[in-house]
Amino acid sequence: MPTSRTGHAQNSTLPFLLRPFLRHLAEEEIGWLFWPSRHMTLLTSRRAEVILTRIRLVALLFAVLTTAWIAIDMIVLPWPIWGQLAVGRLAAGIAFVLTASKLARHTTLPATYMALAALYAIPTLFFIYSYWVIQGAQLDSLASTLAGIYAFLPIVMIAGLGMFPLTAVESILFALPVILIELLSSLFDWHMLSLSQMISSVWLAVMIAVVASLCGISQLGFMIALVRQAVRDPLTHCFSRLSGEELLEIQFILASRSNTPLSIAFVDLDNFKSINDNFGHEAGDRVLRSATEKLRSILRTGDMLVRWGGEEFVLILPSTYCPEAAGVLQRVLQSGLGERPDGVTMTASIGLAERTLDSPGDWHKLIEIADQRMYAAKHSGKNRIVACA
Repeated sequence: MPTSRTGHAQNSTLPFLLRPFLRHLAEEEIGWLFWPSRHMTLLTSRRAEVILTRIRLVALLFAVLTTAWIAIDMIVLPWPIWGQLAVGRLAAGIAFVLTASKLARHTTLPATYMALAALYAIPTLFFIYSYWVIQGAQLDSLASTLAGIYAFLPIVMIAGLGMFPLTAVESILFALPVILIELLSSLFDWHMLSLSQMISSVWLAVMIAVVASLCGISQLGFMIALVRQAVRDPLTHCFSRLSGEELLEIQFILASRSNTPLSIAFVDLDNFKSINDNFGHEAGDRVLRSATEKLRSILRTGDMLVRWGGEEFVLILPSTYCPEAAGVLQRVLQSGLGERPDGVTMTASIGLAERTLDSPGDWHKLIEIADQRMYAAKHSGKNRIVACA
């Protein structure tokens, strides 16, 4: 979905604490920091890759540290407490390895949520288990100190959320169960904690959750800005060719799996070189921007406009049959694509291809068919569409 081109949010209207996170974002993108439903496909895939890479790293690190800590438990804690904890640690270590090797392999958002949930469920369950093992045991001062370290495990887990570029809602949903566990453990430990200590413990967990959420939002904000710069053509604000190729691959796969139509229009502005030669490149840039706005005006939600190179554009029209796409494009040609510097209407030659009619093997072949038809439109007089047979 195209990013808003209305400019960046005005810092003067933003809450002071949020300005560092929002100043690099367009107005439409600010909402992306709180809820992921409107994230563009490329941002979702990039974010999933980053989160999964960090999950694998953290899971493997925890697998090593969790099992290695058995040696410390053996030295400090009495038997059978350290033996029971060793069983839990070995189980947690195996679960961490499985998370890194099995769950954190597929770069989709649902798979990412599952892997992150597993990463947080494992230490949460171990915390509950260790609390059950240690509760009520008679420990010396050193062992009591070590046992007290276990109480900080939920705090460490919540702080770890700051490693991941999560939206505010995602951070809350992953932090909330851990905070509830911290609260419940305090409630079941009245003989050790006073009311004020319990409130302080939970309050600390909430404050760290807020800080971790802000860290995640900050990462996500910069990721949004970087992805926008990478996937957008700076002159026309269309998708760049590199990002367009990724979008074509994704849309072709989705259309093939669901057996739905996918139309591709290859648009080449007629006689554009003469504008640069006779009026200069600045005039050519203005014509490109004007033509882009005309093409963008016909896009529906879900359609994509790619600057393929120079004066060439590709329109990706999911769930659109050839006749429907041809009718829309024909109306654009009738109204023109803006004006040339000499006042003459800007025209274009368009080649149109569609997946179910042309039966290409992949998106490369589909774009090749549309390109060939665009050249056929050029050779047959320009300012026309050559569509599917």
